[in-house]
Amino acid sequence: MPKITALKGRAVFNSRGSKTIEIDVFTDNRYLGRACAPSGASVGKYEAQSFPNNDPQKALETFNANSQKFIGLEASEPSNIFDCLKSIDNSETYIKLGGSVAYAVSIGAIESAARALNVHMFQLLKKAKPYRFPFPLGNILGGGAHAGPGTPDIQEILSCPIGATNILEALEMNFKVHRELRKVIEDVDKNFTYGRGDEGAWAPHLNNDQALEFSEKAVKNCGFALGKDISLGVDFASSSLWNESTHVYNYPRQGIVRNSQEQIEFVDSLINKYRLIYAEDPLHEEDFEGMAVLTKDNPKCIVTGDDLLVTNSQRVKKATRYGSCRGAILKVNQAGSLYEALKFAEECARNNIKIITSHRSGESTDSHLSHIAIATNSKMIKSGVVGGERVSKLNELIRLTEYDLIEGMADLFCT
Repeated sequence: MPKITALKGRAVFNSRGSKTIEIDVFTDNRYLGRACAPSGASVGKYEAQSFPNNDPQKALETFNANSQKFIGLEASEPSNIFDCLKSIDNSETYIKLGGSVAYAVSIGAIESAARALNVHMFQLLKKAKPYRFPFPLGNILGGGAHAGPGTPDIQEILSCPIGATNILEALEMNFKVHRELRKVIEDVDKNFTYGRGDEGAWAPHLNNDQALEFSEKAVKNCGFALGKDISLGVDFASSSLWNESTHVYNYPRQGIVRNSQEQIEFVDSLINKYRLIYAEDPLHEEDFEGMAVLTKDNPKCIVTGDDLLVTNSQRVKKATRYGSCRGAILKVNQAGSLYEALKFAEECARNNIKIITSHRSGESTDSHLSHIAIATNSKMIKSGVVGGERVSKLNELIRLTEYDLIEGMADLFCT
């Protein structure tokens, strides 16, 4: 089996122009695996810290001082990398080493091992069929932490091509809606500059109600039936709206304040009006009980936890006790290492919680995310819509259709 023979770390830049960590892992003196750690703009307080003291250089120095500890490890088993990481930093959130290092080493190792064994990365992570493609969630209109002033308070409006029969068709449908939405915005705002947020979504000067109305219109203008061909989703990123001292959700760009019950009613109304298939973080990251209410009341919507769960198995167990969500965001760098993310996926599967494998707003052009989505039986992959760092994941899915290994699109509502 392939063993690690060399490692090399460096500071590079992500899609936002911020410094991050990239690590090369070599097995058997010849097989290169390379991974670049992403970073988020909307960050849950329980997730792994990207860098010790927010210092990428400190993370790199700590890695370099400990890199020899990985030499000789069998690279195809993520638990080996995890054990070594924890021997260096046994904190829950990688405050000494940095989650960026944990991410880059563990992903680089599995990619190197896959090359050494001449298999796809997803095959190494999941040995047995069936393999299925996830539905792509395309971020078509953005606001919140991903866009500038004047954009909607809610962070993302997403397109999900539920009527697609293959991944190529699914991607073409999302791209078509994205292009049409620009025209819809232009018709109303003649000064629209085609501004986009961190993940490629249009970032117009609109309030929340207009954003959803325009997105619905774009779907219909394309000739798609809402809820049949294309369904919409919303990432509320509600923790960024929640005021802990006053216990209200503040929508500053629209000048609205909602208490917890009003927020639940607001989310319910959007799910019903727009037949949303997906609602991410509709309540703040500690409201397990309120999330349970939304999940119970909306059986046809995948009410999903991101900041609520932060790719943490213990948080999933708590959410399961409450019945807090039907879906769970999987972000490897939230957990830190690949091993921890895979354990999170196993916990979700045991509790019939659907997995949505997700990018971050600060991304690289790596395509590992596509393999992780397939290996974890993810129902959806959330990887943006346009931009090289987003399309790299989507194009990898297309390449994988050339191999007779993956059966087709996942069923969103099968258990």
